[in-house]
Amino acid sequence: MIYTEITPNPASLKFVTQRIFLRKGSVDFPDVAETEDSPLAKKLFDFKFVEGVFISANFITITKNTDFQWEDVIPTVKDFLKAYLSSGEPVFTGELEKTAQEETISENDSELVKRIKELLESHVRPAVASDGGDIIYHNFEEDGTLKLQMQGSCSGCPSSLTTLKLGIENLMTRMIPEVKKVEAV
Repeated sequence: MIYTEITPNPASLKFVTQRIFLRKGSVDFPDVAETEDSPLAKKLFDFKFVEGVFISANFITITKNTDFQWEDVIPTVKDFLKAYLSSGEPVFTGELEKTAQEETISENDSELVKRIKELLESHVRPAVASDGGDIIYHNFEEDGTLKLQMQGSCSGCPSSLTTLKLGIENLMTRMIPEVKKVEAV
């Protein structure tokens, strides 16, 4: 069974399945060149309307070209995903198959970075996943700037800057005083 959910980004739509693709984290494919270790993502880019593919726990977010309407392409995507997932072909291969299961918090992280990542895991990522995207820790700079990477429907979403500044920055600066501002990379 596959059903769709809208996202705040009108160019992106979530295709939710009963299958678990990733236990933790997500993988973003902003273009076909990045799909070497994902046969599923690579085949999705064969559709001329696909501009981005994002795979998370049990959903795939597709960003489409503005020349196409969702009502025209949803049946095609659903049929393709049903056939692909039923075929037994892998979603991930190679290094991506291994790294897709890795933990996001490393024992090598500083205590501050661990606190930042834990807050992202517990409060931020579940909220943005419900909108078909993800926000990944990039780095924390000495001046107090936390840099995050926006993926899936969050990348290019008209409301992403508002989410980043009003939502995530407010939460981070309130909960972790060392964080002074949050920026997207």
